[in-house]
Amino acid sequence: MLLDNIITGIIVLMAFFMIFYIGKVINDLLHREYNLKEELVEKDNAAVALSVTGYYLGLVLTIGGSIIGPEGHIIDDLLDLCIYGCLGIVLLNISWFICDKIMLRHFHVGDELIRDQNQGTAAVIAGMNIASGFIIFGALQGQGGSIWTAAVYWALGQIVLILGGLIFNWITPYNIHAEIEKDNVAVGVGFGGALTAIGATIGLSAKYDFISWNESLTEFLIYAILGLLLLPVVRFLTDKVLIPSVKLTDEIANQDEPNLGAAYIECFAYISAAFIIHWCI
Repeated sequence: MLLDNIITGIIVLMAFFMIFYIGKVINDLLHREYNLKEELVEKDNAAVALSVTGYYLGLVLTIGGSIIGPEGHIIDDLLDLCIYGCLGIVLLNISWFICDKIMLRHFHVGDELIRDQNQGTAAVIAGMNIASGFIIFGALQGQGGSIWTAAVYWALGQIVLILGGLIFNWITPYNIHAEIEKDNVAVGVGFGGALTAIGATIGLSAKYDFISWNESLTEFLIYAILGLLLLPVVRFLTDKVLIPSVKLTDEIANQDEPNLGAAYIECFAYISAAFIIHWCI
């Protein structure tokens, strides 16, 4: 039995890396404005590295969602892995496009990553990809669903992420897009962490069996609302508990050198709160 499990695990692992490689190639083809090897090795472009790393982590979550679940016959499992893994790759790359054209619509993302090597922009792209990976991870788990239910959950998740971006811009006293365009990495890190937290809240809640649209969508909406409410509450608590006696806004946006350390703490607070909500509710 142990030997059978090991052999099966090795086969699934090989299939995982094959689909991951397909996801990498597709992303490379969709972003011909830069050569990944040249940007990473010759230009030491940390912005491209960060955005691509976020995509890769989202890809791991996406493919992982098609692996986790009740075990069946190895052929059926591999077939599901291929079908849902490829679906996840398509959805994840559309998420990158949504981040480019909607979430960061006020400036040209390609120029920010390549010409300016703007890590703030990269942090938002990474956060969006990881958030979408969590959403797809949850949508592909459980029993009773199909390709269509997974696609609907992903689409609803994208809408919630866009709303989350609007709310985040509303609760911050500074203009997020203007600060990121000024190469304020701290603002990008905080925004990326907020998006990741919303995606994790939704994705971890969507992993249960699909029963009916009425019941499952109700549960989805409850967690989506929790994810959106998470933003102002956690930002307030970060100000008052994790960074007392200083104002988060002043540290991140209202000084000549934005405090990246404060942004890391803000990012940590958002993501940690998402997991705490999942464990407690």
